[in-house]
Amino acid sequence: MASPVTLRDVAKTAGVSVGTASQALNNRPHVAPETRARVLDAARSLGYPVKEPAPRANAIKVIGLLTKHDLGLAIEINPFYSHVQAGVESECRRQQVSLMYANVEVDPSNHPVQWPPMIGEQQIDGLILAGTFIEKTVDLFQRRTDVPIVLVDGYAPNLSFDSVVIDNQPGARTGVEYLIEQGHTRVGLVGWSESSPPSVQERMRGYLAALAAHDIRQPYIQPSGLSREEGQAAIEALLARAPEVTAVFACNDMAAIGVLTGARDLGVGVPGDLSVVGFDNIDLAQEITPALTTVHVHKAWLGILGVRQLLNRFQGPAQPKTTLTLDTRLVIRDSVTGR
Repeated sequence: MASPVTLRDVAKTAGVSVGTASQALNNRPHVAPETRARVLDAARSLGYPVKEPAPRANAIKVIGLLTKHDLGLAIEINPFYSHVQAGVESECRRQQVSLMYANVEVDPSNHPVQWPPMIGEQQIDGLILAGTFIEKTVDLFQRRTDVPIVLVDGYAPNLSFDSVVIDNQPGARTGVEYLIEQGHTRVGLVGWSESSPPSVQERMRGYLAALAAHDIRQPYIQPSGLSREEGQAAIEALLARAPEVTAVFACNDMAAIGVLTGARDLGVGVPGDLSVVGFDNIDLAQEITPALTTVHVHKAWLGILGVRQLLNRFQGPAQPKTTLTLDTRLVIRDSVTGR
C-alpha cells in the first residue's frame, strides 16, 4: 500500500521549503504568486488536498493605485494621470472592487520618501503603479506588499511584471511624419534628455526614425524636461542656435504648450512661422490658441486595462507575464501649416 502524500513531498516536488509550501497552500501573504502556483500544481499532481481559491468576484476586494509625486512640489491635478485614475475607478466600479489611491512622494533620485499606509498595513489585494518608477523602487514595492503588481505607463525591463504601455515610438513617428508631409524638413525636438523615462526615449527614437525614413539627416534636438516652463526655455534656446527650424515635435503636450508660449514671446507666429505637434492630447490641447495638433493617447483605457490585467493575474497567477500596448492616433488641429 502506497504511503500517503505528505507536505514534505509537495515541497520537494515544487522545489521549496516545507514552510513555504505550507504558507502557499494556506494562502498566506509573503509568498510570490509564481511560487504559490508552483506549490499548488505540485500538490494537485501528487493528489495532496488543496483548498481551491474562491471565485474572482470574492477573491480580490481592494486594489491600490499609486502615482508618483516629486518631493517639495505642490500637489496638483495631473492632466494625464487624472484620466488614468478615472479609468481605474470606472473599471473598479464595474468589477465591484474597492479602490485605494495615494501619491508616493519621491526624492530627486526617484526613491520613496515615505511609504503610503496601504503598503505598510497590507490593506490591498493588488497594486497598480502608474507612471515611471525606477526598477529598484518597483522591486521594493513587490517585497513590501507581496501582492500582484501591474505597471501602467511604467517600465521595469529587468523585472517580471504585467504592464500596460503606450505605442510611443510609432506614435511619435506619425506626428513627425505629418510635419514632414506638410513640407517641413528642418524639424526640432524638445522634451527629451538623456535622463528621460523610457516612454520619452521611445518618442525620441520615433522622431529620428521619421527623419531617417525621409532621408533627412539633420536632427535639431534641444534637450529639456517635459514641463511648460522647460518647453518654453527649450524653444527659445533652439531658435537662438537654429533659426532655420520651421517645425517642432514636443514629447508631451505641456512642453508643446511651452513652445507656443515661447514662440509668442519671440514674435514667432504659430503656425505661420513655426508648426508644432505635441503628444498625449490632454484637455488643454484643444482649448489653447492655436489648438494643438497632437498624438492622442487612450489615457482612461490605460487605467481600465490595468485593472483587468490585475484581476487576470490574481485569477491565474501562473500565466505568462503580458504587456498590453495601446495604439495612438494623430489629432489634427490648428498648430501646423504647410510650407
